[in-house]
Amino acid sequence: SFAYFTIKDRLPQILTRVIDTLHRHKNEFFEEYGEKGVEAEKRAISLLSKLRNELQTDKPVTPLEDELPDATLWNQYLDYQRNLSNGNGEPSWFQSPWLFVECYMYRRIHAALAQSPPIDNFDVFKEGKAQNFFESQEAVTALCTYFQELYKNIKDLHEKQLQEELFKLLQVSLWGNKCDLSFSAGEDSSQKSSPLQSLENLIPYIIVNDMEKLWSLLVNAKKSNTEIRNVRVDIILDNAGFELVSDLVLADFLLLSKLADEVHFHGKSIPWYVSDTTKHDFNWTIKQLQAANHMWMSRCGINWEGNLKKGVWVYCDHMFWTLPYDFSSMAEVAPDLYADLQKSNLLLFKGDLNYRKLTGDKKWEYTVPFCQALNKFHPAPLCSLRTLKSDTQVGLKPGQSEQIQASDPEWMVNGKYGVVQFDAAV
Repeated sequence: SFAYFTIKDRLPQILTRVIDTLHRHKNEFFEEYGEKGVEAEKRAISLLSKLRNELQTDKPVTPLEDELPDATLWNQYLDYQRNLSNGNGEPSWFQSPWLFVECYMYRRIHAALAQSPPIDNFDVFKEGKAQNFFESQEAVTALCTYFQELYKNIKDLHEKQLQEELFKLLQVSLWGNKCDLSFSAGEDSSQKSSPLQSLENLIPYIIVNDMEKLWSLLVNAKKSNTEIRNVRVDIILDNAGFELVSDLVLADFLLLSKLADEVHFHGKSIPWYVSDTTKHDFNWTIKQLQAANHMWMSRCGINWEGNLKKGVWVYCDHMFWTLPYDFSSMAEVAPDLYADLQKSNLLLFKGDLNYRKLTGDKKWEYTVPFCQALNKFHPAPLCSLRTLKSDTQVGLKPGQSEQIQASDPEWMVNGKYGVVQFDAAV
């Protein structure tokens, strides 16, 4: 399966890159922390090399030994996996659910650094994320320019035109999800050209397209909420770099078009899946745009900083997003997060990992309804914007998967196809 290929090839490649990154920063650690920095680098590398060996030789998955706040939850989850195996020995790297061991690897990378002060706050993926951003400059510039032109004329747009612009920016945010460094094992995955040019040609590749339902929901929320409370949209972020910029543009459009009054962004509290957005990445991206030597890029950065200061944009992270649980466990494991999401009018889940966690990462029949696969996870109306990079997909029409399979056998994992898949949560 694709999961087997991931564990066998991609994950060891990612670990090797992480070890190389630490090697390359050895002098920097020495300059900043002296011998302590060099010792810490050696310790982290030794822990990571041990991890790589365990993975490649299919060793049992071991409990976490660090003192971080989520360690107990992780170890409880490992016990749960042990009980599932019905006494068939310890869960090991190749004999466990893909979602669990992949998340576990990233958590162990974090532990290797957390246990190696004074370099414990070093993000081993930061360089790759920055590179992805800079290599996508042409696309970022084109998107910011387009958006600032739209900004000037937005008051003159009638409803049909607003709907068209929303659909365009939803698609840019959807296809921005192709820029995923864990999928390419850290190789270049930047967005080289303007994404707006190719949208028309990409429509046939959106195999579930519920954009009309999103529009209806937002328009109706606006009408029924005028007096009562703000319309709130939450974006559960995926990758930093170009994808994050496309999410920020979409979020700003929701405010400017008055389809939403506030947008809450949810990122990761630790470096995750190579290119996932952390608070540092979120703030860094806005600062980079502000400082850009390009009028429309810096205008976007300045406006977005303003949105955060005014409180109409809120960035938050929660430990739950980097646990191995799928989302049907959220109400039980993280009731505070679940209660917060219930306050939203619409949840936009970006990317493949979120889709896997929404659907329990199971090998569903393709025609199973999305609502069924969510397994009672319904804090608010939700929508997945995701390009397919793993073999789980639901909510297709009868015969649709066979038709795609006939022309493209790799359709589930090559990132060419996307979904804008909605569930009303009623």
